[in-house]
Amino acid sequence: MTARGDHRRDGAGLVCQDLVKAFSGVTVLKGVSFEVRPGSVVGLIGENGAGKSTLSSLITGVLPPTSGTMRLDGQPYAPASPSEALAKGVVLIHQEIRLLPELSVAENIFLGRLPQRGGRIDRARMNREATEVLGSLGVDLDPRRVVGGLSMARQQEIEIAKAISRNPEFVIFDEPSASLGETETEHVLERIRTLRERGTGVVYISHRLDEVLDVADHVVCLRDGHQVGSWTRGDVTRQDLVNAMVGREFTYEHVAPRPSRAETVLEVEDLGRTGVFEHIDFTVSAGEVLGIAGLVGAGRTEVVRAIAGVDKHETGRVVIGGRPLKGGRPSEAIKAGIVMVPEDRKSQGLHLDRSAEENVVLPWERDLAGGGLMTRKLIRRVGTQQRERLDIRGRMALPVKSMSGGNQQKVLIAKWLVKDPKVLIVDEPTRGVDVGAKMAIYEIIRSLAAEGMAVIVVSSELEEVLGLAHRVLVMAGGRQQGVLTRDEATPERVMELAVPGGATSESFGHDESLAATAER
Repeated sequence: MTARGDHRRDGAGLVCQDLVKAFSGVTVLKGVSFEVRPGSVVGLIGENGAGKSTLSSLITGVLPPTSGTMRLDGQPYAPASPSEALAKGVVLIHQEIRLLPELSVAENIFLGRLPQRGGRIDRARMNREATEVLGSLGVDLDPRRVVGGLSMARQQEIEIAKAISRNPEFVIFDEPSASLGETETEHVLERIRTLRERGTGVVYISHRLDEVLDVADHVVCLRDGHQVGSWTRGDVTRQDLVNAMVGREFTYEHVAPRPSRAETVLEVEDLGRTGVFEHIDFTVSAGEVLGIAGLVGAGRTEVVRAIAGVDKHETGRVVIGGRPLKGGRPSEAIKAGIVMVPEDRKSQGLHLDRSAEENVVLPWERDLAGGGLMTRKLIRRVGTQQRERLDIRGRMALPVKSMSGGNQQKVLIAKWLVKDPKVLIVDEPTRGVDVGAKMAIYEIIRSLAAEGMAVIVVSSELEEVLGLAHRVLVMAGGRQQGVLTRDEATPERVMELAVPGGATSESFGHDESLAATAER
């Protein structure tokens, strides 16, 4: 990929001045001035609802500003659509996956501009160029394979490849690592560094503050639609960023969970599925939080989906309360007391156009109605109970899509707590939520365990696993590498198991501050 012209000339860059955006009289962006110079990376942070997505939507032509101006390389810039922004060299990489599952990897990357030869698609060229752009991201993926069935991490990598294949001048990354593990995230950060070296301006939006501090030259913080902070790299600490985001002194630390109880609730015995995972053996006790760690592709999600009955397993068995369950039957698992909060709340967990309270009661309508009809009064009562139980902010009668990511996640968890299950499985419990919501979700998990519920937490964030769990099961290549007690589960030991053959904690994106923040 070559740089687009001379980016070092005077006036070059993307400059936003006093941007305001209001919806139906409600102002959500309040006079924000923002600048991205060629060859620089600007980290954009803030809690959900702070205005980050609105700002990126104005820059990329998704929405028009209510007032304020933008200039691109010294010229007035007011894109009327994302395609117009793209034509001017400004591209947004969305957090949500927007690929066509029935098409190949290469076809998705070059969708709308498939290379032609003799009036036909030049597939050899398309596949070759797709391989090149994927390789530049450190992704080893057959460009001919269909996208359907690929993990979220792989699909996010394809989204990034699709965007950078257009050789943009300015790229906005909106939570690109939300569906990636630490190793895959490092590939993305390396690509951003390459873009910077070639003169591309980058905006990096993320809730993972360590990533922002690692890659950004400048950091800008939004809160309640206002720009409340701006720093140059090296002049700010992680704690400074957290305090600016929440508007107060905020201590971000994990608290050791209470000891679990002796009663075994769940037994997983020699669970396996050919080519996916094998020889998975563990138990979970009442009141215990079991963390499952490993890099993306290790088989973590596949294992818990099999336990929850979403997928079938070919060998072994899942036993709850002394009774084996039949694989591939989620209704039986739910009836027995095993529920699962999936990793992708928007496509797998919630009906975004339905109200929050309707989402909460949806799996339980028959049980709650007792053979009668579900009434609005009953829906409202159950929704209110769960809102108070999990401290969900926002009106439960409104579509859940109107809520912040953190409150959406609380609604999704609340949905599976209506019947007080024996085993709660949460896959990536804090993906795409801000630091305040993270702490609230951690407290929910701890309180559920303290009440006697068995909890399994799958997470790509090593700090999250180590901070929450009584024990940590480590996976690699579809195999169980070991189960560590809380005292044994140091970052170094987890990584030794997660990457057999020797790896350091840096492979998982570990920060040395973890040792200080995770109390054991």
